[in-house]
Amino acid sequence: MKVLMFGWEFPPYISGGLGTACYGMTKGLAHQGVDVLFVMPSASGDEDQSSVKIINASDVSIPDSLSETDDFFKKVDFIKVNSEMVPYVDPSLYSEKTAVKEEETISRDVRAKFRSKYKFSGKYGPNLMEEVSRYAMVAGQIASENEFDVIHAHDWLTYAAGIAAKRVSGKPLVVHVHATEYDRSGENVNSNVFDLEKMGMEAADRVITVSNLTRNIVINRYGINPDKVVTVHNAVDFSRPKQLEVKKNCKEKIVTFLGRITFQKGPEYFIEAANKVLKRYKNVRFVMAGNGDLLDRSIRRVAQLGISDKFHFTGFLKGNDVKKMFAISDVYVMPSVSEPFGISPLEAMKANVPTIISKQSGVSEVLNYAIKVDFWDIDALADAIYSLLAYPAISQVSSEYGEEEVNKLKWDGAAVEIKKIYEEVAAGDKKNR
Repeated sequence: MKVLMFGWEFPPYISGGLGTACYGMTKGLAHQGVDVLFVMPSASGDEDQSSVKIINASDVSIPDSLSETDDFFKKVDFIKVNSEMVPYVDPSLYSEKTAVKEEETISRDVRAKFRSKYKFSGKYGPNLMEEVSRYAMVAGQIASENEFDVIHAHDWLTYAAGIAAKRVSGKPLVVHVHATEYDRSGENVNSNVFDLEKMGMEAADRVITVSNLTRNIVINRYGINPDKVVTVHNAVDFSRPKQLEVKKNCKEKIVTFLGRITFQKGPEYFIEAANKVLKRYKNVRFVMAGNGDLLDRSIRRVAQLGISDKFHFTGFLKGNDVKKMFAISDVYVMPSVSEPFGISPLEAMKANVPTIISKQSGVSEVLNYAIKVDFWDIDALADAIYSLLAYPAISQVSSEYGEEEVNKLKWDGAAVEIKKIYEEVAAGDKKNR
């Protein structure tokens, strides 16, 4: 079986868990005999292609002849770009609505922009929506040039591309929901992103969610038929070295937050809990690793609380720096307000780090030996951190049993479930022909 897969990032260049998930998933699928053509906006050339074939969208040309272009645009929806968007920032920074129009007539001037190669940044910059729309155009061309059985699109950035590929090829579409706009923005959802998400879910033959928590959001908030929404929990990649030997340069214990410093990830609850812990336990330092729109506010709050000497901001970490951070950590905390899944706790537990997660996370559905608290309960979070720092027996049990538990969550298992979904939608497609 061959799958045309659309993603926005792939290791080694990632900004979060999505790229990590795509990497582990494609490796698992390869073990199941699934060939994956992985399309990304901008490939660097040093991606691991042992399990996938990478297609760089920046290298793909749209047909030059007017007749070919006319035929192409009859099959592909056009996303009119009216705004600049950057994901994971405060919704007030978003501007006017991006319209998605069916069978829109496009002027020759607009079409001309798509006749040659387009250099994608592949980043999350101010021209993101322009890149999303152009990516959809390129996706249609890629679909017309390759043979495949199923289309698989990851998150809202690639849903339009998945739809374009489906329109051109007639092949079934699977969309993978790693997060929703309700996770990123709470109740203040951005209509631009919401519309793209809903459009992708409605057009899909099957919707994969990373947790039952996310499945419920897809069904109840987006109005998607429950019969076509299936949960496949994420996993963790075991191919890398288990641990690094890293020298710890401080005598204190280290409690780590690693993730985007945004509303969704709950950094402010981590700071308030740290303040409470420091009043009871002095031999500890807190580390916040990541970037995001709440970074400046978080720095100011730490200063206001007078704990700057015990609190460190590292900026965004990736690759070996993440593994080094886990290697020197004594406790890992993920206090997310709404976390569709959460791969970082699995990576922490794999590194023998006792872990605390919010009950409002998808990963809490598959973990029994991570300590779970409500994200808003700062006292409970502080107590959990204190217990792991002050009582070695609790820390040891959490570490040992946590590692044993996470060892069972492998991408090969998730890949078996995903392949079954592919086979079901492909069989349905043949039946309908």
